[in-house]
Amino acid sequence: MPAGETHTSRLRRTDRFGEQLRRRRDRLSPGLLAVAEYIDGHRHTVLAKSALEIGFETNTSDATVIRAIQALGFQGLVDLKETLEAYLGVTDSPVEKMAATTKSISGNCDAAIDFVLDNQKNTLEMLSSAENREAMAAAVRLLSQARGIGVLGIGASGIIATYAARLFQRSGVHSYALNATGIALAEQLLELENGHVLIMLLHGRAHREAQTAIAEAGRLDIPIIMLLGQEDSVLKKHANASLFLPRAKNEGVALHAPTFIAMETMALALSAACPERSLETLERLVELRTSIRPHKRV
Repeated sequence: MPAGETHTSRLRRTDRFGEQLRRRRDRLSPGLLAVAEYIDGHRHTVLAKSALEIGFETNTSDATVIRAIQALGFQGLVDLKETLEAYLGVTDSPVEKMAATTKSISGNCDAAIDFVLDNQKNTLEMLSSAENREAMAAAVRLLSQARGIGVLGIGASGIIATYAARLFQRSGVHSYALNATGIALAEQLLELENGHVLIMLLHGRAHREAQTAIAEAGRLDIPIIMLLGQEDSVLKKHANASLFLPRAKNEGVALHAPTFIAMETMALALSAACPERSLETLERLVELRTSIRPHKRV
């Protein structure tokens, strides 16, 4: 090995996965080939996914995913990810991603402002696109007919889900946030009923909570509205309406203002679609607030 060359840098120049796929493509069954082609076309995304999540994206099982990986000559998912990561030279560490972002703006306050404004302008332009306007209109039609609205978000998106549910509640529709993680989400999902609409704040990643919510919505025949960060996300096939809102161009930080704006726009559009119900709810809200406030002494 030449001086200064590491094993990792040598691997980066060799696309081992691509070579294995080319050599073994003809031996793969249609199901295994579908998994292999998904991995090939979503290499960065796959680094953050489990076999179960990859199976969800490809309409296969996690066992099929593992068989496909092994059929390509890898020991398993860990071996595959190490190979892809070495070739791509990427990291999934949020610490390193943030470090890269702060380095790119060089501690310059103006650069930080420009970074945020440029990305927000880009997303707002996307929100006003013909496709997103059409999706927004379709979403509002679904919401105007709903007896209840559930808003699902995990992590920071869970905070937005709580805020969005509060906005929709003011439109006179029973609304609630689905923002727990792990098995705690199961109790929240019990609130879903036929006649409700489910809004999902996602960024293209089908985590287990999202998979379970999609399955439950399907069981109850509940329409789904999705906010996605990836235009080519396979999650779109589960949605009755989907808006595409890209995240920051530099993925080291997650900027959530676009999701807030989309939710506020959707809530306002719903109020405009059902003005009498919204005004009646707001009037009652004012009455309740007046009752709660302490009376001024004369």
